[in-house]
Amino acid sequence: MENQLAKSSEERTFQYQDSLPSLPVPSLEESLKKYLESVKPFANEEEYKKTEAIVQKFQNGIGEKLQQKLLERAKEKRNWLEDWWLNVAYLDVRIPSQLHVNFGGPASHIEHYWPPKEGTQLERGSISLWHILNYWQLLRKEKLPVHKVGNTPLDMHQFRMLFSTCKVPGITRDSVINYFRTESEGHCPSHIAVMCRGRVFVFDVMHEGCLMTPPEILRQLTYIQKKCHSEPDGPGVAALTSEERTRWAKAREYLISLNPENLTMLEKIQSSLLVFCLDDGSPHVTPEDYSQVATKVLTGDPTVRWGDKSYNLISFSNGVFGCNCDGSDKVRDIPLPEELVFTVDEKVLNDINQAKAQYFKQASDLQLLVYAFTSFGKKLTKKKKLHPDTFVQLALQLAYYRLHGRPGCCYETAMTRYFYHGRTETVRSCTVEAVRWCQSMQDPSTSLFEQQHRMLEAFAKHNKMMKDCSTGKGFDRHLLGLSLIAKEECLPVPELFTDPLFSRSGGGGNFVLSTSLIGYLRVQGVVVPMVHNGYGFFYHIRDDRFIVACTAWKSCPETDAEKLVQQTFRAFSDMMQLMDIAHL
Repeated sequence: MENQLAKSSEERTFQYQDSLPSLPVPSLEESLKKYLESVKPFANEEEYKKTEAIVQKFQNGIGEKLQQKLLERAKEKRNWLEDWWLNVAYLDVRIPSQLHVNFGGPASHIEHYWPPKEGTQLERGSISLWHILNYWQLLRKEKLPVHKVGNTPLDMHQFRMLFSTCKVPGITRDSVINYFRTESEGHCPSHIAVMCRGRVFVFDVMHEGCLMTPPEILRQLTYIQKKCHSEPDGPGVAALTSEERTRWAKAREYLISLNPENLTMLEKIQSSLLVFCLDDGSPHVTPEDYSQVATKVLTGDPTVRWGDKSYNLISFSNGVFGCNCDGSDKVRDIPLPEELVFTVDEKVLNDINQAKAQYFKQASDLQLLVYAFTSFGKKLTKKKKLHPDTFVQLALQLAYYRLHGRPGCCYETAMTRYFYHGRTETVRSCTVEAVRWCQSMQDPSTSLFEQQHRMLEAFAKHNKMMKDCSTGKGFDRHLLGLSLIAKEECLPVPELFTDPLFSRSGGGGNFVLSTSLIGYLRVQGVVVPMVHNGYGFFYHIRDDRFIVACTAWKSCPETDAEKLVQQTFRAFSDMMQLMDIAHL
């Protein structure tokens, strides 16, 4: 890491930002054509014809006017979607975000370097933090290499939001405050917040112009832990961040009204590089089963998580998480951490208790599993000339079809980072081709050759959709833009968006399968389902395995995350057997 810091890279992390292309507005005709195709699996002939007529009317009428307005907006903004998406997907949402919006998962060092071991929490925590702080310095110095596909640079803007970033609750809409600055841009906060047993501490990670060493960080963490373990627990103000957004906004306003110092302390947490959470939990974990640790990360003690921070690093008492490094064992004379002691009264304590009660009630309803499929992984699927991500998506379609006896409308994340401030687009994985293949797999009269043929057709369709979505030719964000233009112009909601098939096919945030490939590294995590009768399904792909994280709500009688994962693993094996047929 030190060598990497010392190297003078010719390219700077954010140097291509100004030259990235603007996010394009797709053709209205093309988007509507793709939308119609996507609703087919969920409609009978009569329903489809009705929707077809609604779409035609939209295209020839109000749709054309809205498209012109959207094109005008795109002339003035390099990313016409950015502000809207942030508001609609994150800031306007009123449900509690810590459980319903945030992404959580275990760190990646458990299986090969740091298996669970009691008594290692602080030592591993200090090493982990030191590595993360070096990464922060790389970003500040703009020495993090630019991500590229081939020679094409991708948007790096989201890296600015990793450190010193926090959501602040509002009565009707939240806001995001970002304090991060590169060295060339000026001063940037350099303190972290540490939460332990309902109490909050802060300390600066820079001393005399140099980053603290792991032993110095260890000394600070040891001081905090000893203090918290020998004194009463704090009030747990952090639990308020797990509350419904408007309630949290009102509780925050009240907290500030009690004492202006409370605002100063809130701002110290907001501006901190990250929140380091000392959690007393000791979750079980193996390289094949991450379910318990993932559950603890997503649904653990709300008094030691700041749900609005862009980065909470959670350290369990059995040392689960982290990484490794070498570092000096010299400890300089560094100021001790400062405790942020909030002024609270009965009302605040009641608000905290209410927040904890609703959080634990919802958390206890979540079924969460993280299992590894170890028979094969990326290597074998690529050898068979199958795209590994598409392989998982189609296996999931077959799993859902077998489990529920019907197609499952599915949201898969595609990245749009070829464009300025590009983030995501929706790939609707439940295609006509995928459903035809699923039906053939359940029909004993269909030959293996025919099943293989239909599977390869489904692969080709999915691969094309992913390419379209990544290059700005998706349709879901486009339709969202058109609906928001109508709203801004105070026009009635177009019939396209009130048609039952719009929501039945997943539109308006109604996908029963909310999915994403996290990548090809060891990073993993998951989110909760998008709808009550749905699933969250996140996965990462390695050479020799697929690791799948799946969530469902226990209170929904028709969903079962365990069964869906087992059916997905069964589908993996069935699909690989189909590919062997060609060689018989």
